[in-house]
Amino acid sequence: MSEAAIATPATQTQSGNAQRILIIDDETAIRESLETLLGLEGYAIETAVNGEQGLERIEENSYDLVLLDLALPGKSGLEILPLIRERHPSLPVIMITAYGKVDNVVDAIRSGAQNFVQKPWDNEKLLADIRSAIGLYHAEEENIQLRRAMKQRYNFSNIIGKSEVMLRIFDLVAQVAPSRSTVLIQGESGTGKELIAKALHSNSPRKDKPFVAVNTGSMPTDLLESTLFGHVKGAFTSAIATKKGLFEVANGGTLFLDEIGNMGMDTQAKILRVLQDRRFMQLGGVQEIQVDVRIIAATNVDLRQAVRDGRFREDLFYRLNVISIDLPPLRSRREDIPMLATHFLKHYAEENSVPPRTLAADALRALIDYDWPGNVRELENAIERGVVLSSGPVIGSDLLPSHLTGRNYSTSLLEHNPNASLFDILEDIERRIIIDKLEHCNWNQTDAAEQFHIPLSTLNQKIKRLNIEIKKRVKE
Repeated sequence: MSEAAIATPATQTQSGNAQRILIIDDETAIRESLETLLGLEGYAIETAVNGEQGLERIEENSYDLVLLDLALPGKSGLEILPLIRERHPSLPVIMITAYGKVDNVVDAIRSGAQNFVQKPWDNEKLLADIRSAIGLYHAEEENIQLRRAMKQRYNFSNIIGKSEVMLRIFDLVAQVAPSRSTVLIQGESGTGKELIAKALHSNSPRKDKPFVAVNTGSMPTDLLESTLFGHVKGAFTSAIATKKGLFEVANGGTLFLDEIGNMGMDTQAKILRVLQDRRFMQLGGVQEIQVDVRIIAATNVDLRQAVRDGRFREDLFYRLNVISIDLPPLRSRREDIPMLATHFLKHYAEENSVPPRTLAADALRALIDYDWPGNVRELENAIERGVVLSSGPVIGSDLLPSHLTGRNYSTSLLEHNPNASLFDILEDIERRIIIDKLEHCNWNQTDAAEQFHIPLSTLNQKIKRLNIEIKKRVKE
């Protein structure tokens, strides 16, 4: 079949050319069958009859995916695969064979195959696996190029996005960062407000000075004020020594006040004074301390409404809202999901010392279709779960939290153990529901208990009884 097959938009590169697939198989019937199937889908196809010829093709041309037969004359597919990986580490390879032995599957996965398809294959499943592998490959390549371009233009770390709204935010951050103006970052929980704050700091003249972050909404008033302003010895019962506050620690740098919308009114007044005069007194102190600190505040609360409700000082709001950055929820920038997923797949594969992972087509579709109330943080948790639970290179929708995919809890245990008792089935359902809620709440047991409308002690008892391992919380 000619390589000039007409390409559909789904099988085109960004330059408009057809996506290229190399088939390495010694059987003429197999090559022709795959050429016909993939050509009708709009892919540009090239073939090779053995591994050595396939390697030559790869060196001479660029491809979006390789279909590699296991049983080749000369060097086998398992011998060729490491050589492809050595020269082109990210190029997706799907192995095809009539010999679906477990050992072969394990060896192929360990050598870096994205997937393993047994002859005779299911056309729709094969096409879905190919689309998924190529989609994630291009997302990773685009991710690398974008991060390289952003590194050259900005000094951003771990901020990912190609959507128009995120590119506008990147430009705003780059423009605002060199100033000393106060910045208010607003957005739902999990949208990455601290990452933006760090980007502002690292692109400012203060980048060599401290960046200090504090969650101002999670502390009692007395503790928060002691944390921010410090205290002198004897200021209160447990003040056995003088201690610097974070304003003093961050002198010359940046102080990030997270969840400022939940701060008490008394503390708000003291923050306002620091913003106005750049001066404060430690708790129990009598001397003013002058500091040069840039304030970046963040909130998931509607501060204008909080002002109208009398829960937030209007004068402080206008002091903070010199420059406002509004981070969009993930559901309004779905085109960024594949890039974010690819980034987290790579990160958690490296963190857990496992081979690279990719998403199956059904898993990627589930991620794109889901509304993400927990935003990027929830996506990160879902990908981490998939990487940890996966036994092979491809993560299917069955390894995603059930609330993402709408799976029926009642079938999960029965699929693996048809003779399970009613008690075991109910316990399995309860375990899965609790794990899903904890993941949704970023493993915060207090938040999960509140959403379940049960006491925290009851939830902790269930966690212990069901032997649920609590994972570390992911910072916003």
